Amino acid sequence: MTSSLQNRVTPLGAIVANPARGAWTGNRGALAKADGSLGPSRWKIKAWITCVLHWKNNKQPLMKPRTWTPLFFLDEATALAAGHRPCAYCRRDPFTSYAMATRPAGRAERLRAPDIDARLHIERLEGTSRRKRLHHMQIDDAPNGTMYLADDDRVYLIEDDTVLPWSFSGYGPKVLRPKGIHIHVLTPPLTLLALRNGYPVQIDEGAQSRE
Repeated sequence: MTSSLQNRVTPLGAIVANPARGAWTGNRGALAKADGSLGPSRWKIKAWITCVLHWKNNKQPLMKPRTWTPLFFLDEATALAAGHRPCAYCRRDPFTSYAMATRPAGRAERLRAPDIDARLHIERLEGTSRRKRLHHMQIDDAPNGTMYLADDDRVYLIEDDTVLPWSFSGYGPKVLRPKGIHIHVLTPPLTLLALRNGYPVQIDEGAQSRE
């Protein structure tokens, strides 16, 4: 992978060029133009998914027009914060777990993929713009795996009683989670519900050693 390819996704949902490798791929449909750049439709499609890097020897071209464009994420927490959800095809069990964890109270049936996509599409966009929608809450109420945008314009991951600054190559050293403050949450409310209900989000392994 080279830094010239615009296929790395940030927790804010932006797609940028960066040489760091990711633990997951995924897509938002066909985004690439003939010259290898991305077209304007990257916020248009509702189904934003997160896939395994390798699936049955399928090798998808990275920047080929008129076919889905592979995107890459540091970890699943990053993908979820950006507004993606588990793929129902190559990640069937995680998708089912996510769908069950987002059921409305008192409902036995899980949400269908189109219902999830429609809900996330609303929650990740600021009105009709292509800007990331921020959700506001007390940091004490945020579940593990939540990502938020701090006043220093850095993105942080919440993990137990600590927070970790995000980057394409991994997380920085842990610091104690602040208490009693309001935060600008990137992770959509539907995904926050899944996290609260025990969805086992994958977090970059390096986060475990960043003391």
